[in-house]
Amino acid sequence: MGLNALVTGGTRGIGAGIVQALAAAGHQVAFCGRGGVEQYGPVAEQLSRQYGVKVRYFQCDISDCGSHEALLDAVERELGPLEMLVNNAGVAPNVRADLLEMGIDSFERLIRINAEGPFFLTQALAKRMVARKGDGVFRLIVNVSSISADYASVNRGEYCLSKAAVSMATKLWATRLADEGVAVYEVRPGIIKSDMTSTVSAKYDKLIAEGCCLQRRWGVPEDIGKAMVMLASGALAYSTGQVINVDGGFSVQRF
Repeated sequence: MGLNALVTGGTRGIGAGIVQALAAAGHQVAFCGRGGVEQYGPVAEQLSRQYGVKVRYFQCDISDCGSHEALLDAVERELGPLEMLVNNAGVAPNVRADLLEMGIDSFERLIRINAEGPFFLTQALAKRMVARKGDGVFRLIVNVSSISADYASVNRGEYCLSKAAVSMATKLWATRLADEGVAVYEVRPGIIKSDMTSTVSAKYDKLIAEGCCLQRRWGVPEDIGKAMVMLASGALAYSTGQVINVDGGFSVQRF
């Protein structure tokens, strides 16, 4: 039997790949984004017809922490109690600036969207999950971070800092929720072909060709989706707090 899942930032790129993969695997999926229901509601309907499961879209800005309870209420009215949360929503800097030039507005924007919003959405849902403890249902929370949580990029330091915060949040929530029967994971994508990387595709084409990844190809959103399906299956139920690298071997240290 499939889980009821919520995927934030599910309208494009990695998020859209996750939504499709979970629906194809038989899970009921709610996804949210800042776009209007008139734009993404039909996408949800098409996925519902294609895979024979409920897929629903909700408009929500995850950085608005005051909207989280209303979002969870709306999702659970449609799907029932949530058993899986995928904190995928995130943004890159509008302008890649050297650390000496980075502005406070950009810093605060990325921390608010990439770290603060997911943390407090997790808090809101975790309280509901804890209240349902003891019913034997497998529950999990997955944070989508980035190789930038570990690898420094001085022309987008605010992004690295925000993803490092997501990585620590995974450890914190895994520690807090272990006794409550909720598993928490971090999926760490590498160089993924998406609109976020489209403006620097030539740079990454060159790096990949030169062997920055052991597997000399771009990652695609489907690669992340497959990792989510594995986690949703419970195959790694005894691995809470762990990082799942989906990076083509980028993070392997070598001479």
